[in-house]
Amino acid sequence: MARFIVSVVEDNKAENIVLLDLRPDTIMADFFVLCNGNSDRQIRALSEYVREKVKEQYGKTPFSLEGTPESGWVLLDYGSVVVHVFAEEQRDYYDLQALWSKNASVLLSIQ
Repeated sequence: MARFIVSVVEDNKAENIVLLDLRPDTIMADFFVLCNGNSDRQIRALSEYVREKVKEQYGKTPFSLEGTPESGWVLLDYGSVVVHVFAEEQRDYYDLQALWSKNASVLLSIQ
């Protein structure tokens, strides 16, 4: 499902897409998908595309949806996969990739 989500956000013009494998050391999720949108509008659209396409393909909806496009960070929690859609400045500020770098390996990075 994580790779499917990567393809969904890539097809919809997300930038700086990274797929982190958190296994086996993390109990919160197996994978993080991180990506950037260029505006509130694009962050909203990317989040909606992920929700629609995952529901169509896997019949799943997020367990939790946090944040707003206006805040610069939307999180969709599918249990084993957590999707983070950021504005660039929010992503730089929180720097999740560096935070998780000791426990995760980068499976995919699309600039």
